[in-house]
Amino acid sequence: MPGFPTILHSEKIFNFRKHNQKCVRPTDNAGVEMNTKRQKTNRVTLKDIALRLGLTSNTISRALKDKDDIALETRKKIQAAALEMGYIKDTVAGSLRSGLTNTIAVVLGDISNPHFGIIVKEIELRARKHRYNTIIFNTDEDPQIERETLISALGRKVDGLILCPTQANTENVTFLKERGIPFVLIGRHFPEMEVDSVVCDDVKGGEEGTKHLIAQGHRRILFLNGPKCISSAAERLAGYKEALTNASIPFDPALVHEVPIVAGNSTRIIDSIVKANIRFSAILAFSDLIAWEVMYALQKHGLENPKDYSIVGFDNTQSKIFFPLPMTSVGSSKTTMARFALDLLFKRLNSDQLLPSQKRVLDTKLIVRSSSLGPVPDIE
Repeated sequence: MPGFPTILHSEKIFNFRKHNQKCVRPTDNAGVEMNTKRQKTNRVTLKDIALRLGLTSNTISRALKDKDDIALETRKKIQAAALEMGYIKDTVAGSLRSGLTNTIAVVLGDISNPHFGIIVKEIELRARKHRYNTIIFNTDEDPQIERETLISALGRKVDGLILCPTQANTENVTFLKERGIPFVLIGRHFPEMEVDSVVCDDVKGGEEGTKHLIAQGHRRILFLNGPKCISSAAERLAGYKEALTNASIPFDPALVHEVPIVAGNSTRIIDSIVKANIRFSAILAFSDLIAWEVMYALQKHGLENPKDYSIVGFDNTQSKIFFPLPMTSVGSSKTTMARFALDLLFKRLNSDQLLPSQKRVLDTKLIVRSSSLGPVPDIE
């Protein structure tokens, strides 16, 4: 049987106005009147397949579920006929009977970030092997939107969730815990909360990225970090400071700046740093996406990489996607992260017991490319 598709979630809410006690017909964004009448469908039923093959509807149903009590040859014959006739399983009816939808919600901060795109693909591929659908939600790193997406996901009766939390507060994760829905945090965690999570060793990652730049001869390393409420940002800052201390380089707060982590919002921070004449010869960026945006912004100020500065990002996006600007990056296996997250989620979905929370920490590795191998400029 073919695999289940991923569903990209996007809702449109139409406003209805009363006019002379009648509803105005809804329109799309262009003002074009929409047809709201549901057309009758010619849905192929189990009975249709049974009539064609001369079998009972129960036999057809069990064969399409790949049950072993139906002979393999008969199952193949029935499945081929169902495919030929265009049979579509009624998942709504099935979920009403079982209480399960075989659907997982994946809630992420910014799906325009290639890093999240890679993770979504890895989750979807593995979930499909377990015959689960995935619904993708984007929060734009906004806790209010995050709450709305969680409510929407629960309203669709998803069996479980994988969430990269906004971390502005703990309210949304507490909301999930109180409702007893199985979920796993991915990429970020709340140290004080007993919930399943899969994260990278971000302290080591921050330290390794900084150590590499120090080894190239840099001493003034600009750190463009995410908001301090995000666990990975706080831990990478700790690693950055550790590397400076070990190299006897004084920590300079003027070299650490928080940047918005949603795509397209980093350039104004770089503009202000350049205008303030803050001296640096290298940059450690919270993500590869921010690093590329920084390279674009600095180019407008006449600074070229790697000639005028070195830069290191996070996420190792180029492990799966190739760009013409090779980026030195700290990353971990996105395939392993997706596998661990789903393994933890399936363990909860398949257990009747109250299981203790687990935290999986993936090792990080520095991948050196040309972005960090330029000369050390004289900035004195």
